[in-house]
Amino acid sequence: MATTLWVRVIRHHRTWRQAEVPCARDTVTEALDTACQQLDLSRPLWLDKNQREWDEFGQTRFLPDAFLETVDFDRLEIEYIDTEAKKKRSRDPRNA
Repeated sequence: MATTLWVRVIRHHRTWRQAEVPCARDTVTEALDTACQQLDLSRPLWLDKNQREWDEFGQTRFLPDAFLETVDFDRLEIEYIDTEAKKKRSRDPRNA
C-alpha cells in the first residue's frame, strides 16, 4: 500500500514536527490516532467541517480550539498522499 497520511504540526508558519502513517482513505481517524501518539499530542475533535474538507480535498486542518488540552502550536494539518494515483494532466494548450 502506497498511501500515507502526512501530519504536520505548524508553529510560527513553519513545520515544527511531522509524521507519516500508512493510511487508507476511509481509515483516516485510526491513522490520525496513531500519528497523534507518535507526536505525543491529544487527538483533535473531528467535526463536520473536517469531514467535508477530507471528502472534497483529502486534507484538513485543526486549530488549537479543536483540542481539549492546551497546545503550543498554531495548527495541525493532515493530508492524504497517494503515490500510485495517476497525475492529472491539464488540457490547457498553454501547459503543453
